[in-house]
Amino acid sequence: MSPETSHNGDEKQQKPLHDTTLVDLYVGEENNHYPLHEKLLCYHSPFFASIFYNKDNESSRTKAFGLPEIEDQPFALFVGWLYARALREPVEERDIGPLLDLYFLASKLQIEALETDIVDAVRAFYHNNETYPGLRRVQYVYANTDEDNVMREMMVGSVARFLTLADSIPEHWAKALKKNGQLSVDIIRSIQEWHLEARQVPDARDASVDRGRNTFKGAVGFSHVEEGSSMEDVKEEDEGEEEESHVNGNGVA
Repeated sequence: MSPETSHNGDEKQQKPLHDTTLVDLYVGEENNHYPLHEKLLCYHSPFFASIFYNKDNESSRTKAFGLPEIEDQPFALFVGWLYARALREPVEERDIGPLLDLYFLASKLQIEALETDIVDAVRAFYHNNETYPGLRRVQYVYANTDEDNVMREMMVGSVARFLTLADSIPEHWAKALKKNGQLSVDIIRSIQEWHLEARQVPDARDASVDRGRNTFKGAVGFSHVEEGSSMEDVKEEDEGEEEESHVNGNGVA
């Protein structure tokens, strides 16, 4: 699809995306003003197209719209992406929080291209740094997304790998899995999507193979939950960052 053609196919959007028509957006409790090019905005966002291209909507005449429930920081990041079509790559863990807030905003505004860019950036950060999303990150994503969400799937898939390769289950993860069945189910589903061959998976029915039980120091039983432990290369999230630690509905509690 060419830049001159809308995702909606509206004939009004056959003009260049940077034409002179501007719309006035007022964001946050302080009504911060953002004058943006209408064609460009509506090309990327069906949400805004339904507002400014709807003749029955007053905003289509006034070319103004308020978003008091939206925080200013993620919206400013969105504006930067809108005109540059690029994101600032996360350098450290503390950079992930603002990207997640931007992701939730992109979902609200129905901007699929931005959602994809953010998922790719977060995925690359954890892969390149050989780290995994912490529990608070996963909880935050669950609190702000629905089932069948790409960011949620990426986070859960990463956690599934982390827990599968770990020698023990960190206590905070064990508590979360015990409290919330949906997260546990999602992790199992993620592992199933690996489509492992039967020979790659230990068979607990076969007495001749190691079934993952501890027999050292006279102890017999499944690997214990090691209090306060985690894989050595898993970094803790930045301290003091306030994130949601609960989920409404089917998420992590």
